[in-house]
Amino acid sequence: MDHWDEIRTAYQVAKHGTVSAAAAELGVHHATVIRHIDALEDRLGVKLFQRHARGYTPTEAGADLARVGQATEDQLSQLGARLQGQGETISGELVITTLAGFSSLLVPVVVSFQQAHPGLRVRFLTDQRLFRLEYGEAHVAIRAGGPPQEPDNVAQRFHQVCTALYAAPSYVERCGMPTEQTLDQHDFVGLEEGGGRAPFMRWLDEHVPKERITFRATDDRAWTEAVRAGGALGWLPTDQAEGLIQVLPPRPEWTSQLWLVTHVDLHRTAKVQAFLAHLKQEAQAWG
Repeated sequence: MDHWDEIRTAYQVAKHGTVSAAAAELGVHHATVIRHIDALEDRLGVKLFQRHARGYTPTEAGADLARVGQATEDQLSQLGARLQGQGETISGELVITTLAGFSSLLVPVVVSFQQAHPGLRVRFLTDQRLFRLEYGEAHVAIRAGGPPQEPDNVAQRFHQVCTALYAAPSYVERCGMPTEQTLDQHDFVGLEEGGGRAPFMRWLDEHVPKERITFRATDDRAWTEAVRAGGALGWLPTDQAEGLIQVLPPRPEWTSQLWLVTHVDLHRTAKVQAFLAHLKQEAQAWG
């Protein structure tokens, strides 16, 4: 049913009269309740509630919608009773999102989890953009950088990626071995759209002239391949730099913190909890 979450939210607000009580009943953040009401009113083109100091009072349209919501919830409750227990199985679809550069670490873990649960269908999405967990775009996000700030998300520190500056042997043969004092005489790989969220990109912007960033890419896989092909210097995780020459060793300011991010509404489901536990267990071998 399209937009059922929003209709259910409106029903609970009409039933309880306040955002906080509806949020407690639904087990979501109060910001989620407000967002659902605003989105539903925008979509329908009518005001569903009168807002006042004591809470929310349904308009005539809001009362009509609440009756639909109550009838639908009653029917779903009856269905839920018939299907009790099935919601705790680890099956169906599991959507995971991260940066492409972490695929070599994460894909084997995801595959082993899927093999342990044959009824699971996996979608592994890699992109520079942040997927919106509050809109159901993913069950689990593995993100790098600072702590996520979205109020409806649960963020857990997960793993630190140590990063160093590397060159391919073919680059050193062609251009000589770089030193920290001669970096402004060498070529670098950079990200398109300027900077990016990676901590070493800030260091690059501060210490290397822009004209020395001679290869830009939108994808960190292309970045890695450019370094391996000898096109320029670039930063890689230390565990993914086999066959390359380390120009500068890892530094604390280049370290990327990884976060496990889930939406509060899905965080406690059996499927998400089982995957998080499996991922944390497997990550102990990463070093």
